[in-house]
Amino acid sequence: MMALPSSPKELIAWRVAKELHYGEIVNLGIGTPTLVANYLTPEMNITFQSENGFIGMGALAKPGEEIPDLVNAGGQYVTLLPGAVFFDTAMSFTIIRGGHVDVTVLGALEVDERGHLANYWIPGRGGPGIGGGMDLVVGTKRVIVAMEHTRKDGQPKIVPRCSMPITAQRMVDLIVTDLAVIRPTPEGLVLREVAPGVAVDEVVAKTSARLIVPDDVGEMVA
Repeated sequence: MMALPSSPKELIAWRVAKELHYGEIVNLGIGTPTLVANYLTPEMNITFQSENGFIGMGALAKPGEEIPDLVNAGGQYVTLLPGAVFFDTAMSFTIIRGGHVDVTVLGALEVDERGHLANYWIPGRGGPGIGGGMDLVVGTKRVIVAMEHTRKDGQPKIVPRCSMPITAQRMVDLIVTDLAVIRPTPEGLVLREVAPGVAVDEVVAKTSARLIVPDDVGEMVA
């Protein structure tokens, strides 16, 4: 069996990559989501859209191979795939708002029991500001949250109700953290998988929201 990534962020990206299907158009948010591209093969024929104005984004550029003018929405140097095209921001958000993106993968500051997420702070108070998250969450067919399970101070990020501004009134489809895979449903948050070496009790203890725990909880496997 292949060894899984040991870094929490890489583990999240690897697990999210398993959710993507052949031929999909995918938007990767700033931070951990950008790592997802490193776990896909050309045979999957995944097309990445970047809201700063191009489609056909490849993996992150290797050191020494960066092109100064070729960056994703987070300012990271990236590569291009054959057939990539560039356009202005207006066209980029027309693609998003028109429902032409199959999956968006984005980080979050909080996700609550209703499956709502908060991924920005109020401007002027530090932290991430309002970006394209609102449009992406509403306009994309499937929304995956990729984030670490707790904050740096150990406080849960999966909470009963978001205390920060809700990005959009739409339930996310899947939450992938370094500890677990959780699926929001109309009945609540269902624990689907735990990371290798992580017990169900640990996930429950580090989640302040109520979790529905089935009798059979899987494990992330390669």
